[in-house]
Amino acid sequence: MREPNLSRKAMAFVLAGGRGSRLKELTDNRAKPAVFFGGKTRIIDFALSNALNSGIRRIGVATQYKAHSLIRHLHNGWSFFRAERNEGMDILPASQRAADGTWYLGTADAVTQNIDIIESYGVEYILILAGDHIYKQDYQVMLRQHVQSAADVTIGCVEVPREEASALGVMNVNADDRIIEFVEKPADPPTLPDNDQISLASMGIYVFRTDDLIEHLRADAADPDSSHDFGKDIIPKIVAHGKAMAHRFSDSCVSSGDINKPYWRDVGTVDAFWQANLDLTDFTPDLDIYDQDWPIWTYQEVTPPAKFVHDEDNRRGSAISSLVSGGCIISGARINRSLLFSHVHCRSYSSLKQVVVLPKVEIGRRARIKNAVIDRGVDIPEGLEIGYDPELDASRFTRTENGVCLVTRKSIQAITA
Repeated sequence: MREPNLSRKAMAFVLAGGRGSRLKELTDNRAKPAVFFGGKTRIIDFALSNALNSGIRRIGVATQYKAHSLIRHLHNGWSFFRAERNEGMDILPASQRAADGTWYLGTADAVTQNIDIIESYGVEYILILAGDHIYKQDYQVMLRQHVQSAADVTIGCVEVPREEASALGVMNVNADDRIIEFVEKPADPPTLPDNDQISLASMGIYVFRTDDLIEHLRADAADPDSSHDFGKDIIPKIVAHGKAMAHRFSDSCVSSGDINKPYWRDVGTVDAFWQANLDLTDFTPDLDIYDQDWPIWTYQEVTPPAKFVHDEDNRRGSAISSLVSGGCIISGARINRSLLFSHVHCRSYSSLKQVVVLPKVEIGRRARIKNAVIDRGVDIPEGLEIGYDPELDASRFTRTENGVCLVTRKSIQAITA
């Protein structure tokens, strides 16, 4: 059973300042949490929706790298909180918080610089959330475990195959899931006590009692040798000198229908971003974005319905196993296993196969594209082919090891100049 009082006693502090440089040009003009995902949403909407759906109504979002797109999205889509109901969202840009003009020095410092905001909420518990992962989770389950275990910190963890854990922060736990060691990107990852093929990796989610966290942060701020980071400094000290507990994501993940697999993705590379978006076109995707009991809230753009026109041989507007958003016009084009954001116009005789298309893109006549991500506002010239000649693609675009092309306005301008 839910305990509503726990969520009313908590706030969520979302760390949303990272660039996400492995996404290449997708983050040249926006922070990773502001990157589009799933046809309608931004990446940060998942952490924020989890907090809202879990009953948490007090949220702070720390921004830093090229934050304009993110801040505009938060103003447009998340401005419905009402102070008279004891709820609210604070946007906390780094450049406006530090008295000496320094930016956030690390994840812990981003919270330290906002201790006064946290104290003003008067909350008993605080969740520190990464703003750049795709998942659905009931944070109240994690809060309840934290209270019942009397832990100094509870860390959200996802089970991953041992061979994949070397790129992550990994927990070594005992039979009671108490963390006895926390290691960043280990060459020899520790595994579960009852399964030597599975490791517990950090999700970047931490629960603290507020007073305890502030004490840890102030001690860390006074340490000249600290890098002021949760994973490198705060958490290892608590593991060594306090009580740190692991919370398994499988205990609090939100799924629906016949979907029982815990779904958590770090879409931090072009390949991972492309794959996670295309996974939504599956007959029964592992991530249910249609679940009305746990909706993903976002800015609700006003758009007309998607439109499909022409019904002639080789010139038939059609989309198979695809997601097509509002404002799109599929004019005699063929769309297959692709995801189109709003206001995409595909002209006659063009074709898309396994393509993720961000908003306001024009696909010219007879263009053929497969295995690609097309950035916002790109105008694809008539007859251009992408995804069919690896050497030519690599000379024109960022092309991943898996053969996915990232198409930007700059790369198209270089072709047409």
